[in-house]
Formats: sequence, C-alpha cells, structure tokens
Amino acid sequence: MKENKVDSSLDYIKILKALMELPFQVGKGLLSDFLNGNYSNKSIIKNRLDELDNFDTLSWSKDKIYHEIDKLTANGMINLATSDYNKFIKILELTIKGRNEINNPTLLEKKLANKIDFKKTEITETDREIFKALDSFLGNFNDEQKKAIISGSKNLLCVAGAGSGKTTVLTKRIEFLVKYKSVDPSKILAITFTKKAREEMEKRLYALGVNSVRVHTFNSFCEGILRNHETEIYGRPIRVQSYGDKILAMNMALGNMGLDMQDAINDYFTVAQRKFKTGSQLSNSFMNDCFSVMDYFKVTGETEYNWSKDADAKNKNNAERIFKITKYLKEHMMIQGLRDYTDQLIDAIKFLKSSPENIPQFDYVLVDEYQDVNAMQIELIGLLNPGNLFAVGDPRQSIFGWRGSDINYILKFEETYGECEVVHLTKNYRSSKEIVEFMNHSITEMGLPDIQASLGVRGEGSEVRGQENARIKILDFGSEESERAFVIKNIIDNDTPNSEIFVLARTNRQLMELSRLMKMRGISHVVKTDEVKNPKDMKEGDVTLATIHAIKGLEAKKVFVIGSNEQNFPCKASDHPAIEMVKTDNYDKEEEERRLFYVAISRAKEILYVTYSGKKPTYFLNDEMMGIGSDKISSFSKAKPKGAEKIFDEDLDDDLIGELKSWRLTVAEEQNVPAYVVLTNKTIDDIARKMPKDAIELSGVSGIGPNKLVNYGNRILEIVREITLKSD
Repeated sequence: MKENKVDSSLDYIKILKALMELPFQVGKGLLSDFLNGNYSNKSIIKNRLDELDNFDTLSWSKDKIYHEIDKLTANGMINLATSDYNKFIKILELTIKGRNEINNPTLLEKKLANKIDFKKTEITETDREIFKALDSFLGNFNDEQKKAIISGSKNLLCVAGAGSGKTTVLTKRIEFLVKYKSVDPSKILAITFTKKAREEMEKRLYALGVNSVRVHTFNSFCEGILRNHETEIYGRPIRVQSYGDKILAMNMALGNMGLDMQDAINDYFTVAQRKFKTGSQLSNSFMNDCFSVMDYFKVTGETEYNWSKDADAKNKNNAERIFKITKYLKEHMMIQGLRDYTDQLIDAIKFLKSSPENIPQFDYVLVDEYQDVNAMQIELIGLLNPGNLFAVGDPRQSIFGWRGSDINYILKFEETYGECEVVHLTKNYRSSKEIVEFMNHSITEMGLPDIQASLGVRGEGSEVRGQENARIKILDFGSEESERAFVIKNIIDNDTPNSEIFVLARTNRQLMELSRLMKMRGISHVVKTDEVKNPKDMKEGDVTLATIHAIKGLEAKKVFVIGSNEQNFPCKASDHPAIEMVKTDNYDKEEEERRLFYVAISRAKEILYVTYSGKKPTYFLNDEMMGIGSDKISSFSKAKPKGAEKIFDEDLDDDLIGELKSWRLTVAEEQNVPAYVVLTNKTIDDIARKMPKDAIELSGVSGIGPNKLVNYGNRILEIVREITLKSD
C-alpha cells in the first residue's frame, strides 16, 4: 500500500477535539469562528472560549471547515441534532465514533488515493506483434482493449473507466478464448450482478457466434447448485421467499412486539420522509429496510446482529426495534423453509465447502463489476479456484458500500492474486470531451488515471454540439419548484428524443415530486427508484427519471442531475434511515457520495444540466468544474417559471411556497378536488409571509378557518418548521 500523500493531514481531528472541549452546544458558525480564532463572534469573548486549548487552531476558510464538518457527518463522527434551547436551530454533536477517531484516526486510511497503487498498463513489442497478426479480429479496438482481450496472464485485472467499453471487451475476450485458444465454452464462466447485465452479455455472445458459455448472476449460479442438490443440502422443500411471504413475516414480527405498521412508520420516518408517499409505499419501504439490514450483516459475514447497542441516542429506539424485527424475521424464515438470495449464496458456499467434489470446474472465470463484490461473493470465487481469473471493474464507480460491497477487493487484487497483470481502459466512448473533462475534475483527488475522450468517436466534442451552444450548464434556482418547472419546460420544448433523456436525483422524494408534475403535463416517463426494481418497459417517448443507484450502467444523450446542493451531496436526509443507523467502518461514506455524483454526471453523452436550489451548490462542484460551466451559469433564482403564480415583489421564502404547493397538489389529488379548494395561492403566500409557529398564529392566516385548521393545521406547521430548519 502507498504511504499517505504529503498533503494528507490530520487537521480534521481538531474539529472533533473542539466539539469535545466546548462547554455547550454549538452550530457550524460558532465552531468555525472558534477554530479560526474569530473574535468578532460575541459568544467567544462572552464565554471566554479563547482560553480553551483548541481555540484558533485552524487557518482554514469557513467554507473549508463547513465542508470538513459535512465529511465527518457523512462518516458518522458528527451528528446534526436539534438544539435543546431552540428547536429551529441545528447543533453539532460528537458521536461515539467521533470520540474514537480522536484517539485512533482511521479516515485517511480509507481515502482512495491512499490505497490505490495499481500497476501501469504495459504494452510490449510482443503484444504489438500479436495485435498486428490478429488485426482482422482486433482492428477496431484501442491498444489497452486489445491487451485485455488477448492477454495470457493467469490473473488479469481490467480497471475500466466509465464508457470505456468494458462489456464489449469482456465478451470479445470470451470469443478470443473460444475461437483462437480453443477453450471449451462449457469451461468458461462469466458472472455479473444483475439479470439485465446477464441478458446483455448472452445477447452479445450470441451475436459473436459463441455458444455454450455459462453466463450467470451470482444468484442464478448459486440457485442452480442448490436446485441440483436440494435433497442433500436441506432434506426438505425450500423456496425463495415471495413478496407475499415478506409481508406476512413482517406483520407477524410487528404483532409479536405489540405494534402495528402505522406505529412503526411514524417512529421510523421523519415528517419529510413521509411526505408525498402513501401508507402502502411507506410500509413497503420500512419492510425493505428491515430485510436490507438483515441482508447487510449476512453479506459481510457478520454473525452478530445486535448492531443497535452502538446506535446514537437519536436512533436508539428505532435501532433496537429493527434489531428485534430482523431477529424474528431470520428465525421465521428458518422455520418456514424460506430463503432469500443472500441465503442462497451462503447455503451454496456452505455446501461446496463441505462437499468439494461438487464444486463446478472452470478453466476461465470472468467477473464483471468487480468493484461491487462482497465478502460472500469473493469466498465463492475462491472456492471455484479457476485456472484463470479475469476481473473487470472501476473503483471510481464503487457506490454500494452501504449494502456490503467492499472496494478493497478490487484495490487489493494484485496483493491477493500475486502474479497478475493490470490493464487500464481509459478511453471514453460515451461522452463529449467537455463532459469527460468535467468528470475527471470531480474525482481528481482519488488518485486514479484521468479518462480520455475518444477523438475518433466524437471529434473532441465538435461533432455533437447540435442545437445548443453549451454542453454543460450549471443552473441555480431560487426554489425546488422553479427547478422542477425548468426541467419540465426543457423536456417539452427541446428536440432531444424523450427516450434519450435521464433525470437523476439523489433521493426518491425528489423524483416522486417531479413525476407528479410530469403526469399533470402528460409527459410519459419511467421512474426507477431504489425501491422500484422492475419498472415497466421503456417505450419510445418515455423520459427516465431515476435515482443514481438505480441507473448505474445506463446512458442518455441528455442528463439532468437535479437537487445538486449541499443538502443532497453528500446526502443528509436518506430515504432509508436504517442505512444510516448501521455504522460501517470499512469505507469512507463521504467519498462514496462523491463517486455517486461522478456516476450521475458520467451517464451523459452530449448534454449535461447540473441544477440546484437552496443556499449553495454541492461542494462536489469544485472550482475547476464551475470554471467549465462558468459562462453557462444562469440566474434562474428569481425567474418566474411558466405557469407558476408567485409574488416576487415581496421577500417570501420560495422553498416554503414550493413545498406547500407540492403538498397541496398531493392532497387535491387524493380528495379529487381542485388545488385551490385545499389552499389558495393567497393563503400560501400569507403563510410564507407570517411563518406561523403554532396553531394560534396559523389561525391568523388569511383563508385558514376552523375546518382547515383541524384538517391541515399540523401538516402546514410541520412544513414551516422543516423549511425553517433547512434554512438555518
């Protein structure tokens, strides 16, 4: 492993020490002034904070300190909480993990740049001679791709950047093995993660005239083993649990604890997380999160499920409840003879270890998306012990640490397999030169080679300029409502086919709000969220709306990345609270959030819009990236979106107005009445003007009578509180 870079620093520890030392609760502002030695903050002199050891110990700018606080928050070392003295103010709390970090710093070791030490690609004269001899077979590939296709190394790692043609290379290598090396196709196993990726690989092999190769997902491979040896393994009928089985088990678990689903939902989700979702959607999300927590500990090889004992105070009750639920679910599945996909993997491994004579024999194993493998999958690959292993993946796109994937397996490939070769695929055949440059700047600190735009495909971007002058636009809006209105107007007015448009967001909530408005405008679209695994098939004319996790591996001509503010990147409000409760220590969560942003922008082929509303854009948009889009930043913050009725001559909160109108629309649809029947625009404006804090103040708002106060009062006040906290 590389030694830490010279510019690596433990200065972030000073932030944690300051929080431990300060005698009372503080927010970002006072903490920053304390660390900077800023006497203009009256609290410093008033409370004699300048006498403390950590006063004036950092010379960073306020923005840099704020960003570092965000990083520490994303990694569970600092917790954002509500002040004991003012519920509208957010204060910072040092967590148990943060205290441990002070005495035993681990964060720098998890940084990608401090762990990456891949060999460079070596193209020898012998390689070039082979390339020349196989010109009719390899003619259309670049040298690095050719090397990956024909390499005779026993173990080969292909580090394939976004848009570099990794699936094409993988299938072409299989064709080479069969047609030029005379390898028996039945002795080749290609393994990937999703059914869609498997089907695509099979389709490409068929087109190449290659048959009988075993192409599987990890799940389908294990399922085949278990099906062939079911009697030996289980001695009784076993089946994969259905959706109905999960619902039944979940209700039984809650009933066993004396709870109903509504109680669980209200305690588990915040008001903001419940917004715009039906009861059934929330129930489904809660159920999936419980099963995901159970699954996480299975794939990491953990046998101890009581993770709740280390949960932060704010999550303690929910963590203990989910722990009990997952314990019940596990026992229920065992008794009923039910298995999930992870159980299949575990059971197959257990069987093969106990009966090695049943291990399938392959001469060549090729593994796709190697950056996403987990401990169980690595153990399975080890049991297969192939004569030749070809792994292809991209550390830049490792975004599933929260579900047990471990980036260290691809980083330590050379260390694990010893005698091996590394080939870097760095030519991007997807995106324009400008977008590729934008991508590289977004992860420059991770220490990987830059991706290069392919001159032969896009002529350095000159051939794809089309009808729009700017290929990358960074747009600032005054509210989420204005941001959504722009996206919809752009989709309606532009001449890019809708099937070539992606709208990407960090959270499900953002997508559902946009989808609701698109339905009203009659825009046909497909929604792919973390919870909707198999949406309807896309048709010509459909726009895809998706969370970034759900869209990985796909591409489109035009891409919108919405909500690109400091609230969403790194994400401070997950749709899945359980993921935040399970405190994993083996990866840098903030850096994974940065990679997630990279995945989002790298989906774009020709046109990229990065939009945001709120106080600031995400700091993932660094100076170099802002420079690329500097002449394209538009001042939409005060522009009146078409069709939106707002009062712009008053200092009203655009975010609050937008949230109230979105909520009003939901209620109106549920009650099948016009939106103005719920609340008029005049009433919404008056709420934004008066910012009521309780029912008495709300009753003084124009248009809020006794019935509306009873029916909608609590929800309106909740929205006001949420927006107030967000702005603070």
